[in-house]
Amino acid sequence: MRLFTVLLVCLSLAGCAAVDTVKELFGGGKDNAEPPKPLTEYAPEIKITKVWEKSVGDGSDGKTLKLVPTIAAGKIFAADSDGLVQARNLSNGDLYWDAETELPFSAGPGVGGGLVVLGTSKGQVAAFNSETGVPLWTVAVTSEVLSVPVIAQGVVIIRCTDGVVSAHNAQTGAKLWSYETSVPPLSVRGTGTPVVVEDRIIGGYDNGKLLALRLEDGKYVWETNVAIPRGRSEVERLVDIDAELVVANGVVYVVAHRGGISAVSELDGEVLWRNDSLSSDSGLGHDWQYLYLSDSVSDVWQLDQRGGSSLWKQSDLHQRQLSAPTIYESYVVVGDFEGYLHWLSTTDGRLLGRVRVSDAPIEAKPVINADTVYVYAGDGALAAYRVGVQ
Repeated sequence: MRLFTVLLVCLSLAGCAAVDTVKELFGGGKDNAEPPKPLTEYAPEIKITKVWEKSVGDGSDGKTLKLVPTIAAGKIFAADSDGLVQARNLSNGDLYWDAETELPFSAGPGVGGGLVVLGTSKGQVAAFNSETGVPLWTVAVTSEVLSVPVIAQGVVIIRCTDGVVSAHNAQTGAKLWSYETSVPPLSVRGTGTPVVVEDRIIGGYDNGKLLALRLEDGKYVWETNVAIPRGRSEVERLVDIDAELVVANGVVYVVAHRGGISAVSELDGEVLWRNDSLSSDSGLGHDWQYLYLSDSVSDVWQLDQRGGSSLWKQSDLHQRQLSAPTIYESYVVVGDFEGYLHWLSTTDGRLLGRVRVSDAPIEAKPVINADTVYVYAGDGALAAYRVGVQ
């Protein structure tokens, strides 16, 4: 199960009383979760070939972090939680450079404008030259960073777990502006990565709101409620937006923890449609016509972008703690908690093939370059795969 960060403002409670409160919030301490569905035999329809595999240190080392592979400028970049960041060749995985630091990386890398930028669990942001790996600057921010840094128009955007969004000069790291939002007393661990659309920064927050700020100066543009809290207990009312946003054709698609999936106009925040029946912590993928979702119980869905209606559902990976889906050609690709990478058909969701990358979970969304899928497992295994006809 994905980890929860329980922020209990209860100074009047002490010792076992506080423990009892936590148990009460989570159903008396009982584990009511369904077990993951075992993998079953099937007839593969595609041949999956490993192109290369390398190691990026210890990966996330069992921690709940936002360390993801990123492709830019003909390279793939990845980092581990012990301060290692690497740039590798896309074709064969050969190392261009690595930088070994003592920084506890927790999010990134974000890549752009000649920079590789990462956040740390101790409230730091570090930038490296994307061609050489030479450290350029390190600055302090207000709290832990669990959102991939975003680089656009000479600005680095950082989201911290305390609700602060800050903009920094890409060349020096100097802070340009900051904007603070309130964080609920109880939230899912993690923060969604904002997106930059023209001159706006759009991000989802722990209170179920989607917020747009002006990139130039951080001024408020619009906000809208996309996830409505329901239920009686604090746990039931959790509606965090931690999954990555999808932007296509002037529409922002957003899915929340227990808060449904919505389509929102990027111009003014108007909610175009909402499907309250589906929720997710891992997130969305998309192609030119459809959305693809790994939901809160790891069923995979294809949805119509125009209204959010479901077209097919794949339940063979139920409760296998899937990554967000990646879509390329006619394939939907997801990773699971046992290190398997699964290829599904975009036509009907049937399983076409699978391969085991590692014994560790695959939580980072796989990334695509041309006809190659790149995947990063929690133990630091970074691998590339291609598909052929069986």
